[in-house]
Amino acid sequence: MEKGNLRYKRILLKISGEALLGEQQFGIDQKPVQMIANEIKKAREAGAEIAVVVGGGNIFRGMKNSAKLGMDQASGDYVGMLATVMNAIALQSALNQIDVPCRVQSAITINQVAEPYIRHRAIRHLEKGRVVIFAAGTGNPFFTTDTAAALRASEINAEAMLMAKNGVDGVYTDDPKINPQAKKLDKISYDDIIKNGLKVMDTSACALCKQNNIPIVVFDFLLKDGILKVLNDSDIGTYISL
Repeated sequence: MEKGNLRYKRILLKISGEALLGEQQFGIDQKPVQMIANEIKKAREAGAEIAVVVGGGNIFRGMKNSAKLGMDQASGDYVGMLATVMNAIALQSALNQIDVPCRVQSAITINQVAEPYIRHRAIRHLEKGRVVIFAAGTGNPFFTTDTAAALRASEINAEAMLMAKNGVDGVYTDDPKINPQAKKLDKISYDDIIKNGLKVMDTSACALCKQNNIPIVVFDFLLKDGILKVLNDSDIGTYISL
């Protein structure tokens, strides 16, 4: 497909931290990181401007781990933010190795390894063809990386938010791993996600996308050329809109 014929020109790609686990129980597996980097490279070469938000659940989950450690949630969330910075640097390294220019912008000040998040600078990077990875969530505790992704998508005027799920190819009526009768939904509204309490993403993130009319595409990141297929208007995953 020629550049300019893409369904979306500028996208925000949300990747869960668990996607970076690979075969491991903990930490970062280089294989899925390289795979994601290659998928991003193909989409960029097709003409898309790509921003990325990566979760930190492969290293530390704020609410879950802080409770185990007797840590208050705010402190746990800050540790989780640092985990997203680690993931962002790993993905940046993988992109640089395949000649994809990339910048990491952090919502918390960590100047030795990342730029501070500055909206206009992020947009300028995207216009110059650089991939921008947003790290450290929103910079505030009590907000998930889903909400951070919806916020950054709104700030950079993204035309869509792509949610790459780990082994799940869309939104289902129930958890398909638990209920084999669960049905995949091709299209669904923001309101139905919120009203039915579907666990695909945080309701606050969904509400923010609705407010700014940013469609969400939920797809399986293990699908080969998944990002390209979404950009080329292929009928994959679940499309969430008004």
